[in-house]
Order: sequence, then C-alpha cells, then structure tokens
Amino acid sequence: MLTDFGRIFAFMLLAAVFVVVAIIAAKFIRPSRSSTEKLMTYECGEDPVGSPWVKFNIRFYVVALIFLIFDVEIVLLIPWALVYKEFGFGGFLIGAIFLFLLGLGMAYEWRKGDLEWEKPKVVPPVLTKEQVVEEVEVHT
Repeated sequence: MLTDFGRIFAFMLLAAVFVVVAIIAAKFIRPSRSSTEKLMTYECGEDPVGSPWVKFNIRFYVVALIFLIFDVEIVLLIPWALVYKEFGFGGFLIGAIFLFLLGLGMAYEWRKGDLEWEKPKVVPPVLTKEQVVEEVEVHT
C-alpha cells in the first residue's frame, strides 16, 4: 500500500513522535529540585572563579583530539589482531607499518610537548613608576 517514500516518511514521523513523547514523559517523571549548585555555570566539582569569558587553554582540546585519534586507531587494531594470521606475512607487515606510523605520530606529539599536562604560569603585568608617569603625561 505504501510506497518506499511513504515508509520512510512514516518512519521519520514515528521517530519524531517518539522523541517528543519521551521528552514530555521525562518532564513529568524527573524530580525538579533546583539548587544553587545546579544553577551554577560549571557542574564539574570546581567552583567557578572569575569571568566565564576567560581565554581557555587550547592544550585541553589538543589532548582530547589526540586521545580520540589514538583511541579510534586502537579500535581499528582489534579486528586486525584477531585475523592477521589468516593474511600471512602481508597482513602482519601492514599491521606493523600501521603500528610504526602510530608510534611515530605519538613520538612527534610527545616531542612537540603537546602531551605535557602543565598549566602555563600567569605572570601579571607590572608597571614601573616611569611608565605610570609617562602614561599620566600623555593623557594630560
């Protein structure tokens, strides 16, 4: 009775209805106990200090991306490790090249210093007396 497009439309409509019903049901079921801690900007166990518009260290993103890249590559190694004997020496060689390139990438990131988890020390600017006097003279 339904065409292929009709089935796809019915599936999409059913999926949308399911999402809406789940959200509405969750609103009625979940407890609503607001507290000052729940309404804070950060819910990570750290008390927020200062402005939320502070520059964020890019190192956190770099480490996360490196983790994802190597994590996905390890997931690709699991099936290879299970069946590489069936492919003989060629399969082993391809896996060894892959592992070598993976190690080379890790060594590069390590040598570059992207894996160091050290916050840079913030050095506040210090004005000398001469700079303050010069600044006052310029504005007067």
